Amino acid sequence: MDAKLTLPPESIPPDFDTGSIFFVGTATVILRYAGFTILTDPNFLHQGDHVHLGYGLTSKRRTNPAIEIEQLPAIDFVLLSHKHDDHFDRIAAEKLDKSVPIVTTHHAAKALGRLGFQTLHPLATWDTLTIQKGATTLKLTSMPGRHGPGILAKALPPVMGSLLEFQSPTRGTRFRLYITGDTLVYDEIKEIPKRFPDIDLALLHLGGTQVFGVLLTMDAKQGVEAIRIISPRKAIPIHYNDYTVFKSSLDDFVKAVQEAGLEDRVDYLSHGETYAFDVSTAMRLP
Repeated sequence: MDAKLTLPPESIPPDFDTGSIFFVGTATVILRYAGFTILTDPNFLHQGDHVHLGYGLTSKRRTNPAIEIEQLPAIDFVLLSHKHDDHFDRIAAEKLDKSVPIVTTHHAAKALGRLGFQTLHPLATWDTLTIQKGATTLKLTSMPGRHGPGILAKALPPVMGSLLEFQSPTRGTRFRLYITGDTLVYDEIKEIPKRFPDIDLALLHLGGTQVFGVLLTMDAKQGVEAIRIISPRKAIPIHYNDYTVFKSSLDDFVKAVQEAGLEDRVDYLSHGETYAFDVSTAMRLP
């Protein structure tokens, strides 16, 4: 299924050569590229706050967000991988503009509709939403994701990864970004590089989330496996060290990357840091 969303254009021409990703914390980033400002998985709780994960389970936040929700720039839309409180928390539910477009799963869209959000764009796996903003076309395709093994996945919220293709009117696709969402590595992930073999940057949701000893998000080993499968030019880990259910640390991932000889493929961000990329040069090198 293909759907469309048209956003008001800006007064200045979009910059297709450079962009940035600002890491707020958990899976929350602010992506600026080609005239778009996009917020992912808004989580603005503070150190010591608890999130509810369903079935009476809770987790305590260990960190603070790099900025408060009131400090957000004007957002074109929110991209949400799934409806868990560490991805869309009570602060976001209360303080985000209820008219902001949100692209997410059908399950999350229903929950957000009950919270009063009005502009919801639910996607099933492999569905595409075409977003037009001035001269930029963004094709956003829902990627496969599984938030737990086997039958346990049915007890957890459906999740989606996302593939963002930014296109200029004269040169076609300029930049491809893949965001894993809270998924494990499983067979359907191998279909992604077959359909989208030329990914510039991947944001990896790591952390090795565990409940009752069961792995629910990629740990260090699976993160390295995901890089090998997807083969992005660069990968950046996010969604690590922030909650007590995250059992695989960033240090674990750094070590696994070194052992795999993939250091040149990975960059790291701490909360509040910005990754600046140049599409015209480094990001497009083979």
